[in-house]
Amino acid sequence: MNINDKISTIMSKHLVTVSPKDSMLDVKKIFDEYKFHHIPVVEFKGLVGIISKSDLLHFQRKYYHQSDTLTEIGKLRAFKVEELMTNKVAVLEPEDSIGTALEIFKENQFHCIPIVSENELIGMITPYDVMSQLLVDAYPDTTS
Repeated sequence: MNINDKISTIMSKHLVTVSPKDSMLDVKKIFDEYKFHHIPVVEFKGLVGIISKSDLLHFQRKYYHQSDTLTEIGKLRAFKVEELMTNKVAVLEPEDSIGTALEIFKENQFHCIPIVSENELIGMITPYDVMSQLLVDAYPDTTS
């Protein structure tokens, strides 16, 4: 991998997304099922925000200290993604370099960057994507 390569060469393209009107219960189910930590919030194919696992955990700590499961599910169902998402999100385009993404990760301590083309979400890149590609390049016979 060359840091001048395009982000599109290593970005994740198979995305799970939510809409702003989805409930936090929908978000919890996704985080419970998958091993990632950020979900893009999309409306009509356009990125409108990001919801993170940290957002969910913060919400859970704030709203149910010693509540029962039924109350917890009710609160998760009542709150919508748009109430908790980050809506000012740094984005890159698929032609931007891997080095540009690395600079953003380093300077801003972001953990994911959505990739957009013509205002449409087409991918995501994380430090994990970069590390995975480095391992594939360094040890091509031992990684899958």
